[in-house]
Amino acid sequence: MASSPSSRPDRTKAVNPTCKTSEETVKQILAKGNPHFVCGAHVLVKPYREKSSLIDSTYSMGLNQRKKVLGSFIIQTKGKYYAPALGFLMFAVGVNSRENDFLEAFKRPAALFASYVGQFVVKPLLGYFFGIISITLFGLPTFIGAGIMLVSCVSGAQLSNYATFLIDPQMAPLSIIMTSLSTATVVFVTPMLSLLLIGKDFLLIYTHCCRIAMELFFPKICNAIRPFLPPLSVLVTALYSVLSPFGATIFLLIVAFHLSALIAGYVFTGLVFHKALDVKELQRTLSYETGMQCSLLALALVNSFFQDPLTVIMSEIGFSHVMIWAKRKE
Repeated sequence: MASSPSSRPDRTKAVNPTCKTSEETVKQILAKGNPHFVCGAHVLVKPYREKSSLIDSTYSMGLNQRKKVLGSFIIQTKGKYYAPALGFLMFAVGVNSRENDFLEAFKRPAALFASYVGQFVVKPLLGYFFGIISITLFGLPTFIGAGIMLVSCVSGAQLSNYATFLIDPQMAPLSIIMTSLSTATVVFVTPMLSLLLIGKDFLLIYTHCCRIAMELFFPKICNAIRPFLPPLSVLVTALYSVLSPFGATIFLLIVAFHLSALIAGYVFTGLVFHKALDVKELQRTLSYETGMQCSLLALALVNSFFQDPLTVIMSEIGFSHVMIWAKRKE
């Protein structure tokens, strides 16, 4: 039997003050936000208004079930509407660049090569290092380490071009060419790096290569640290008893991984191009190219070859670092 009109709650009489405050806060944030991001957010959100019930229904689920449902939802939505939104952001970069800017960028082959080294040498080595310590030192599952290694093997993110455009607009064409070159070769480089880093035989090869290189180029350092290695190994083993919770451990590892890549790209560029007039701008640009990977490609790979949904966590961090650079820009 239908309920009487008097028994139904009148939603027009009372307005939740908390909701009103939230709406005002959102409007204030949007008013202060970058217009390109606001428009891009609308492109992403509009097609999914009808799916908001899916998100709301997850709050009544258990943690594992909620994680699987939301993970599937993010993968589907991101894969379908990521490209149009990203295309709009890249259009915003393109309309502020001219043909001569790109021609000038090609006149800097050393910078292009340094970017390639940062993306496919420095970042994969850091990914392997953090993947190994996540498994051996922190005792995390193997798929977490594999996710870290895999995300370090993909090409640079297109959002790094937009990040460069926000901080150093004159370097945006150079950043676009850097990302284009890495993307053009990723179909060959990523499988090879994945085989080397995630393959079972790489640990032995990598260990011996590091030992030989250290003894060859840094013999004094090897002699200095050799007495400390036995007690250090005991200390590392004892760290298992003071580890943070599982989620916090993953978060700290991923933050440290990406920050290390950003810092490595910045320092590496400063050492190579310390005499360049625009060395600071070039350092920031190559830092983005080294530290920001293509999250969509990594997301597709980990969901194709790894079963656990937690593996995608590593591909979801990157663009937040831009805000730090924006505040620290000279």
